[in-house]
Amino acid sequence: MQTNSSLSENLFTEAFTQNPFPTYEQMREKEPIMRILFPDGHYGWIITRYSDAVEALKDPRFVKDMRNAGIEEDMLFINNNMLFSDPPDHKRLRGLVQKAFTPQLISGMRERIQQIADELLAEVEGQESINLIDEYAFPLPIIVISEMLGVPNSDRDKFRVWSNALIERSGREPDEDVRNLIMEFREYLADWFSKVRQQPGNDLISQLIIAEEQGDRLTEHELFNLVMLLIIAGHETTVNLIGNGILALLQHPEQLRILQSRPELIHTAIEEVLRYNGPVEFSTGRWVKEDLEFKGVSMKRGESVIISLSSANRDPEQFNDPDLFDISREKSPHLAFGKGIHLCLGAPLARLEGEIAINTLLKRYPNIRLKVDVSELEWRPGMIVRGVKEMPLYLE
Repeated sequence: MQTNSSLSENLFTEAFTQNPFPTYEQMREKEPIMRILFPDGHYGWIITRYSDAVEALKDPRFVKDMRNAGIEEDMLFINNNMLFSDPPDHKRLRGLVQKAFTPQLISGMRERIQQIADELLAEVEGQESINLIDEYAFPLPIIVISEMLGVPNSDRDKFRVWSNALIERSGREPDEDVRNLIMEFREYLADWFSKVRQQPGNDLISQLIIAEEQGDRLTEHELFNLVMLLIIAGHETTVNLIGNGILALLQHPEQLRILQSRPELIHTAIEEVLRYNGPVEFSTGRWVKEDLEFKGVSMKRGESVIISLSSANRDPEQFNDPDLFDISREKSPHLAFGKGIHLCLGAPLARLEGEIAINTLLKRYPNIRLKVDVSELEWRPGMIVRGVKEMPLYLE
């Protein structure tokens, strides 16, 4: 079966990655639930309207565990975790880690996150310029999640390589290089788990290993995949939130000046960044559990469904002037962190890290500016995250 619209030809091209929003606008108007050919060669569906997205994210007929849709799972990859599970497994797996991510506990981390931001900027003091991603946006959240989990922060560059292998090639059939990197990740964790078993601490990995040893709460395979997920998801969202936030402010200097004069607006500014150009472009995949009809569209068991969070967050049916970046925008029910039972567990942490990172940078260097034209920024490939690979800035 062929795709139903010539619009699908615009998807996943370099021009689309650079600026997908004009294509999304056409899709919402002409074919809001579109059958498309994914980069890995299989057909599936993309949902682009806000109201449809909300319903799909909550619809139990769209499952996260591919086995529940009759598809054989590749056990090499990180599928056995809360992100790719359905009830009752989802509730069990999420329950093992959610206590570490409550808003109250995250709020108590404010002082430590501020200290990390200050230390990172102190390291670049005296420099004329900075690569925002490599020297600030990436290390800040990876240090935080490493400390929470109990893994060495000194290994953060390894985590980045492993994370990129999965994130930037999402939507494509994994090649031998990706598989080898994932096996390296697993071997690293196996070695670390062995050390923790001999001398457990108060960190999250220690708690998960205790749960695994109880036998009825976590299998060894679930332990590996859950920790891999926490390391990857624990920093990826914030890296792109910080990068996209600074970029949006630099592209809208009047909004930048407002935030600098009223730093208390950082809370609504972060929500607007999440809506306007959020760090996660598509939801992770869902699978059609049974032959069904959704919004008048017939779908077959085993077909994949993804939701364009970026498109839903620019839907004029939900947001006034959706293409306008306004940091004082009130009450923004954006979908940047998803919806329903799979709402991002780390959302409070990502918000806090983004607030501290952006306000601290703007206070220390009030006249930052891009070293290159916006058109020269390279956006990361893949079908999950939305963010630039590098962002060179003048520090002034």
